[in-house]
This record gives sequence, C-alpha cells and structure tokens, in this order.
Amino acid sequence: MKTLSTYERIGIPVDDVLLRGRLRVAENPKGVVIFSHGSGSGRLSSRNNYVAEYLQMNGFASLLFDLLTENEDRHYENRFDIPLLSHRLVKTTQWVFKHKPLADLPIGYFGASTGAASALFAASRLKDRISALVSRGGRPDLAMSVLDSIEVPTLLIVGGDDHPVITLNHQAFEELAGIKKLEIIEGATHLFGEPGKLEKVAELATLWFNDYLK
Repeated sequence: MKTLSTYERIGIPVDDVLLRGRLRVAENPKGVVIFSHGSGSGRLSSRNNYVAEYLQMNGFASLLFDLLTENEDRHYENRFDIPLLSHRLVKTTQWVFKHKPLADLPIGYFGASTGAASALFAASRLKDRISALVSRGGRPDLAMSVLDSIEVPTLLIVGGDDHPVITLNHQAFEELAGIKKLEIIEGATHLFGEPGKLEKVAELATLWFNDYLK
C-alpha cells in the first residue's frame, strides 16, 4: 500500500502535551477531514494515510494525529479511554478552527475502530461545527449513550466478513438520529486488507464528504 509524502509534520498543543500529526492540504480545499484512529493506531497508519491521500486527490485537506503520546500509548488501557480520546479530538478540532489555511473550512470526521466512538462523542459536543462523519470498521456502539443526539450525517462502513462488527453497527445505526447510511463491503474483513476493498472505503468516504461536507 503506497502513499505519497505530500504532508506537513505538525505538533498540536493539547492541555499539557504535544500531539504529533500529519497535515495534508489540497489546492483550494473543499473541507478538512480529521482522522480519529483506533486502538494502537495513529498518524502512521498506512490505511488511514491511504484514505487521506485519496481525499487530498479529490480536493479535501486532512489531519492525521496521535491521540496519545508515545508514553501514554505504552499503557494499554489508555487506548480504550474513550472520554480521554474524545477530549483530545475536541481540543484538536478547536485548534483546526484557528489554524490557517484550515480555519473556516467545513470539518468532517473519519473514525476507525474505537476511533469512531470518540468521533461520535466529539461530534455530539461540537454539534453543527462538524458537517459529516464516516466510520470505517468502527465501534459506534461504544457511543450508544449519545447516538440519539447525533445529527451529523453519518456513514457507517463495515466489511461483509466482519460479522460481529456488522451486528454492532446495525444496533448503533438504529439509534442514530439524522441522516445516516450503512454500507457493507462484501468480501472485506475488519481491516479491509483484501484487494480493492480499502479503495472502496476511500471512494465511499469521498462521496459522503462531497455530499455533506459543506
């Protein structure tokens, strides 16, 4: 899986830590997509960098960043601390509000695995400041307590062979308020590692952001 090094390395101050990130900016960007990674993943994720590059080629800026510092990530329980991860995502989003050239652009979230839950919690706090949300193989069920307040247009993408996660996404889908869609990619497992499956994820996400990131 090849990605191009067309990004800027940045540091984002959040509370008393500095979170490292990769910022991609398209020419005349239509919006910016902030990635919320799953447990044990971060700005170096090859899958999320692939999607970010695809979005860049289609006119969207993107920000991939580590929700945890290297030291914090050594403590396994931090990877599942959804309140902490959601707080970091909210603070980073507020940083984007003020950072040129991203300021004033519509903002979307792309959440993977447990990162989808933190994205949903952050969207419930920021409300209309978030224009669209996409979950890839996500765990929106971990945000069940706020799903009925989510009015952000939300796309849930799940692999057709990822049976436990399909069930959890169906349950969460029923609770979501507002515009929503559930896409099952046949023949894909949880990480969408099969030929062409991650490209399908990137394509569906781009179409969703084209429709709703305004």
